[in-house]
Amino acid sequence: MREFGYQRASDVAGAVALLGADPDARFLGGGTNLVDLMKSGVERPARLVDIRQLPLDDIESTPGGGLRIGATVTNGDLAAHPEVRRRYPALAQAVLAGASGQLCNMATVGGNLLQRTRCGYFIDVTQPCNKRVPGSGCPAVEGEHRNHAILGASEHCVAVHPSDMAVALSAFDAVVHFETADGAGELPLPDFYLPMGESPHRETALPTGALITGISLPPAQVAASSRYRKVRDRASYAFAIGSVAAALDVRDGIVREARLALGAVASRPWRAVVAERVLTGAPAGPKTYAAAADAELAAARPLPHNAYKVTLVRNLVVAVLTELAEEAAR
Repeated sequence: MREFGYQRASDVAGAVALLGADPDARFLGGGTNLVDLMKSGVERPARLVDIRQLPLDDIESTPGGGLRIGATVTNGDLAAHPEVRRRYPALAQAVLAGASGQLCNMATVGGNLLQRTRCGYFIDVTQPCNKRVPGSGCPAVEGEHRNHAILGASEHCVAVHPSDMAVALSAFDAVVHFETADGAGELPLPDFYLPMGESPHRETALPTGALITGISLPPAQVAASSRYRKVRDRASYAFAIGSVAAALDVRDGIVREARLALGAVASRPWRAVVAERVLTGAPAGPKTYAAAADAELAAARPLPHNAYKVTLVRNLVVAVLTELAEEAAR
């Protein structure tokens, strides 16, 4: 590891100023991803700015039934919060599916959004990787890519985003709030993550030196009937090979509203807007759910060793939507 300095920020403005004074500094929350990358040599910050003591660890209700979640709220506290479990159960389920209790008690909400890919070529500094060293190439395209992207990838990078939490947040129109030296700003989650394109090393639209201060979830009655389902290679804590966050409102046999987001299929959480359009106003049932999944996955461009994901995600969408509809009918 590179030798680094350490400072603890006492307020948001001070944290932003500390990072602005040192272009090689990084914010430190729980450190569950950053410290691992420092150990492997992928990240080499000259200074860590500890933000865990900032007053950003509250979960508050907003007018109309939404929530505001502070950036330093731990994943464990988020999953256990009664209003999260009541209003957005898929979010709580996604967080619990993401990691062990020990990691959830350390990891922060803001850090979860910013975690880097777990692609083996990215974390191995002896290998080329466009995300780590722009222009060096993407060996995963011709190499090991079993768990890589089937949607929204490019010839420059085929890695997937590892966050479970971000998939659920995507389904519920989350907005990311941040602070810069020039003031506060916000980004809807679809705009927060950048498409892969030709610059995979640029993962988010956060301004340089910005500090995430929180996430807001707008009121969404349909979110109370939601579920997160994750498929992984082993039952213990592992990254997804496919996941679905879904919410469904069925009345008189017709889908009135649907929310759907997919995980482990792209470089960012994949909001399934095409599938949502197929579902809305259609008769509830497996045929409709399959048609919606097929419409979304028509854009898939799998690699030789990950085409199984198309079938896996299709079946997962149908299963989760069927379960939600059956629960609502009881």
